[in-house]
Parts: sequence; structure tokens; C-alpha cells
Amino acid sequence: MKRTAEVRKIIASVEDTHREAGKTLATPSRKCVVAAVISNPLAGVADGDLDVLKDIGADISAQLVARGLEALGAGPDDVQSYGKGAIVGVDGEIEHAAALIHPRFGAPVRGALGDASEIIPSTKKMGGPGASLAVPLTSKHSIWEFDHMDAAEMTFPDAPHAGEIVVILALGIGGRPLKRIKPD
Repeated sequence: MKRTAEVRKIIASVEDTHREAGKTLATPSRKCVVAAVISNPLAGVADGDLDVLKDIGADISAQLVARGLEALGAGPDDVQSYGKGAIVGVDGEIEHAAALIHPRFGAPVRGALGDASEIIPSTKKMGGPGASLAVPLTSKHSIWEFDHMDAAEMTFPDAPHAGEIVVILALGIGGRPLKRIKPD
């Protein structure tokens, strides 16, 4: 039986950059960070079966990408970059984050974003309430598109509790403000 995420809350934040370095952008650069604070069914369990977190990863990623598109007011083809991450509470272990965001997390996100083909860059750590995480962003089409190499950060004042995991998805539209790096 596949397990689904036990969600305490979902948080979404949208950042629209209109000016950068004193210049008004023709089109704002946009980033959305959406996160779910979920129960960790393996908290405090030594050598637990990680398959349960793989199932939860697929479930929660589908919820996060839908909420992210809603927060951006965007369609699948509008999103150009993405990233993911997780913060595991102290009764868990870093391998819980890996099981959650690597094996099955990506397919629902790429499927919801049209022609997304690249791996979703990630980061993970252990932490407690007040933790923050910077999530890397890269292009959903080509990891080598410099204009979309960026990061998004969010802080969680009341999460994760010891038996929780904060799961994060970042979506971007427009790349970095004033992008102008060219390949050598």
C-alpha cells in the first residue's frame, strides 16, 4: 500500500523582481518557493524501510507543483527553472531527505511542467524550528543554461519539529534579473 504525506501545513511565497541594480526590468523575474511540513514516519526508527518515504515523495511533489503553479498564476510552459530540497527534523536522518526527494519526487514535477527533461537540482540538511534552506534552480530544459542558474531561499519559523520534514519545491520564470553571462 502506497503511503501519502501527512501534511501539517503548506507555505507558498512568490517573489517578483521589478528592479535590479537601479534598472527597471522589461519583464519581472519571478520565483516561487512552496513547502510542505510533513510528518516523518521514520523519525526515531533506526534502519527503517525507506520505500515509505519514496512513496511520500511522489505524493507530496505532485501537491507542491500544483500549489506552485497556482501561486505563480502560471501554466506549465511558463515555468523555466526548478529546484528541490528538504530539511529533516532532529529525530530523522539525512537519508530520509534523500529517499523523499530523489527516487520518485521528480517525475510528477517534470510531468506537470510540460517538456521538462533535466534533473531537478537539490539540497538537504538537518535542522529545527527557524531553519532556512537555499534551493538551487536550473533550467528545466538544459542544466547548462546559465540564465536560469539561481537559488531561492525560505525560512521556517516553526518547522521542522523533531519528527517532521520540510519538503521544498522552487519554480522560476525569467531567470536571474539582468542575466548576461555567456558561455566561454
